Amino acid sequence: MSEVMNEEFVTITVDGRELQAPKGAMLIEVTDKANIKVPRFCYHEKLAISANCRMCLVEVEKAPKPLPACATPVMDGMIVHTQSDYARNAQKSVMEFLLINHPLDCPICDQGGECELQDVAMGYGQDVSEYVEGKRVVFDRNIGPLITTELTRCIHCTRCVRFGREIAGLRELGMTGRGENSLISTFIEQSIESEMSGNVIDICPVGALTAKPSRFAARAWELMQHASIAPHDCIGSNIFVHTLRGEVIRVVPRDNEAINEVWISDRDRFSYEGLASDDRLTAPMIREDGEWVEADWDEALQLASAEIRHALDTSASDEKGGDEDSEAGDASSKLAALISPSSTLEELYLLQKLMRSLGSGSIDHRLRQSDFSDQDFAPLIPWLGQDIENLENIDAALLIGSNTRKEQPIANHRLRKAAVTNKAQISFINAKEFEFNFPLANNIAVAQQQLAHELAAVAAAAFTASGEAVPSYIADAVSKATPNKAHKAIVQQLSQGENTSVLLGSQAAMHPSFAALRALAEAIAVQTGSIFGYLSEGSNSAGAWLAGAVPHRGPCNDADAVKGLNVSDWAEKAPTAAILVNVEPEHDVAQSQQVIKALTNASSVIAITAFRSPALEDVASIMLPAAAFTETSGTCVNAEGLMQSFKGANNPAGEARPGWKILRVLGNLLKLEGFDYVSSDQVRDELRGHCESIELDNSISGVAQVTLSATGGSFMRAADVPIYAADALVRRASSLQKTHDAIALAVSMNPADAARLDLDDEITSVSVKQGEGSAILRLIIDEKVPAGSAWIPMAVKGSELLGDPFGEVVIEKA
Repeated sequence: MSEVMNEEFVTITVDGRELQAPKGAMLIEVTDKANIKVPRFCYHEKLAISANCRMCLVEVEKAPKPLPACATPVMDGMIVHTQSDYARNAQKSVMEFLLINHPLDCPICDQGGECELQDVAMGYGQDVSEYVEGKRVVFDRNIGPLITTELTRCIHCTRCVRFGREIAGLRELGMTGRGENSLISTFIEQSIESEMSGNVIDICPVGALTAKPSRFAARAWELMQHASIAPHDCIGSNIFVHTLRGEVIRVVPRDNEAINEVWISDRDRFSYEGLASDDRLTAPMIREDGEWVEADWDEALQLASAEIRHALDTSASDEKGGDEDSEAGDASSKLAALISPSSTLEELYLLQKLMRSLGSGSIDHRLRQSDFSDQDFAPLIPWLGQDIENLENIDAALLIGSNTRKEQPIANHRLRKAAVTNKAQISFINAKEFEFNFPLANNIAVAQQQLAHELAAVAAAAFTASGEAVPSYIADAVSKATPNKAHKAIVQQLSQGENTSVLLGSQAAMHPSFAALRALAEAIAVQTGSIFGYLSEGSNSAGAWLAGAVPHRGPCNDADAVKGLNVSDWAEKAPTAAILVNVEPEHDVAQSQQVIKALTNASSVIAITAFRSPALEDVASIMLPAAAFTETSGTCVNAEGLMQSFKGANNPAGEARPGWKILRVLGNLLKLEGFDYVSSDQVRDELRGHCESIELDNSISGVAQVTLSATGGSFMRAADVPIYAADALVRRASSLQKTHDAIALAVSMNPADAARLDLDDEITSVSVKQGEGSAILRLIIDEKVPAGSAWIPMAVKGSELLGDPFGEVVIEKA
């Protein structure tokens, strides 16, 4: 029997209604479920009970005084009155006290129209105040670029304080003083650094904490609300986009207990600012005599289709008399496409359909991946292996190449709940010691060239513990590994738990030994009885695999689809013509220098993009303006394999059009069959029809031999993608770029390495050389970077001057 069936229930009476409630439940929880309204300010269902506002006072028979419903456990036979004169008078008295110092300036308050205090005051306030004393004034604090404070309006509910302590895991806000001198504040100005900080805006019941980017932009009753999906990570958080006269004013969370509960990350909340960037491409552009000029849609699309046909016709004439397979292979070498993993399912599916209808299978969304040696054995989609909600119920987990706090903040929140509430034993193995907001069992950091060796040691411990034979494909790597206490502890924690997981993160997917990491991680999961899964990059990596936006298989794992080149092949087999969809090659591609070089030498580059960028303007021959995520309908597939569709919230900027429509028209102009769609729903349903019989499975079979290369003494670069550099929209969100997490290009290195190179704190910059690239970078000496490694982030301004995010570097005094 389940716990719910075994739970003891009691019978209580509320306002004459007999209710069944779990023994020990708080009275306000019972009344909420019964739709009995009890006013409140400090109570929030996701936060611990504080009972300090007293607004929820109710009458309980036989109790000597009114009791707070939020802090009163139900007992069998309890009789409660929430609307009696006794209860109403208590509630009105509390309301009167709360309004003593609260300013009566609702018309100029940004919270007006959606203020809980305003709403409750209408029902429980008086029209005349008995107090004539002066109201207190509290000076505002600057707590960063995202949140505006109006602390005179604060009613000391402490929701924001509890949110920081319990949800964000950072005690950034606190209360000082007593009585009317109480003050919500930070210890240091601009110290709100949590990647989830914007949620305090939603839970604040008054106008004390409001969104700085949208301050005074609109009144709540003027806004139109549109359901959508956050476009930045694989969780697929549910959001509402609020618009005024076709302009996005703000983004707020949409409740979904199974995915994001009631929270969203700051990246999902404030990235909309990038929609109004000066870089927005608002009209088709074509290159004439080396200059960019505007064109109408008909001219630009006709030219794009002509250039595609020219590239293919040239290849066909070169191979005249060849067989069908050679012609298909030639088309794959002449026409190639790259597409962002944050594109919609419809854009991904139509691009691969366009390419393969033209005979080319050279399409890839794995822009930041460099190791494709095991792609034929990769799962159908990079699946989490479980529901997102299950992450908070795990007993133990091992995450490899993952910084969940910055890469998938909502997944990190679930893991934090597991660690704090369930005492889950969670371990990380990374190429840098990242800071987490919950206790870790193990936080192992090794130089990136040693990452696979470290994982092999865990695998060795797992096989020793299980007593099973090591599979031949990893036998050599495991036999050379020597487990230590930490490796054995990780295996013990995974083996002893009933609900455990081994997860590969997006940094693991970027690693040059990704195939080895995948094989070893899966073996560890099998030996410890753990779930094996992925936390992938972008909002739609799972959808990209499902749609067939990879060169070695078609939609829904179609092995008979036309094959082609992956993104790493571009270095040696540059295409004659290329199509880029939502891609900025200087930031979105790991091998940016090779890809930019290939694009520069191509005869035609067609960029379907919402934004202009310096690299695109240098390499493209045609730029077609695409709608951004709030401006188009579409579908995303999140890490648990859930398809989530959404509609556009506002019209595209200028003459921009939804990406799926641009690809559909290109297909029509190229006289391809099957491009007669009238809605994005038709595109989605066509793909879904192909995938009805698929089953998600992360198990690995037939993997090639895993060999681990020896680690030398040279410096090796390691990198991640900073949270506010993840994609083109976030990189242009001005408020996010003013935060602590908006990381500028720099090189971080271990103090021992710095001493070996005779670098100290007085040296502020160094020369970094990688391959043919070089740059003068700011030097940061950081103990969290392992010895032998130089940490240089990618996707930030200037990173394109260097090579791959993982490679040998030479560091010298500037």
